[in-house]
Amino acid sequence: MSETRVHLSKSAMGAYRSLEEFSKEVGRIAAEYGVDDRLKELVMLHCSQLNGCSYCVRVHLEKAEAAGITVDEISQIPVWRESGVFADRERAALELAEAHTFIHREGISDDVYHRVGSVLSEQEYVGVSWLAISINAFNRLTIAGRYPVPPKAS
Repeated sequence: MSETRVHLSKSAMGAYRSLEEFSKEVGRIAAEYGVDDRLKELVMLHCSQLNGCSYCVRVHLEKAEAAGITVDEISQIPVWRESGVFADRERAALELAEAHTFIHREGISDDVYHRVGSVLSEQEYVGVSWLAISINAFNRLTIAGRYPVPPKAS
């Protein structure tokens, strides 16, 4: 194989287009189930941060700003447990996003399921879960391909 990484999205366009369509459907369902853009982007950013996906962090940072999430709130996402800037619903979504990102450790524990479920409706739980599943797939794609993230132009 060459020194340059295989660009998975270009090498199998059909699979990538399917992933994009899946992501669009997940977004539609999440919105239908009561997950607004603010909550969606908190989830997308947090999963991407946890996975170390700089490309997806960049993409969702811009979307988060468009959804009205402030710089202060964005900076507090990694420390949401200690921070007082997030509402209970947002805290529940951030916790569920973490559980899905690290699902290989212990699945979705009963404690997390009940704690999050006491705040989010069943539909919101479903919407947030699918968002986390979707962004985790994109994170793996872009991390494996080492998608470049150049400095932003001023």
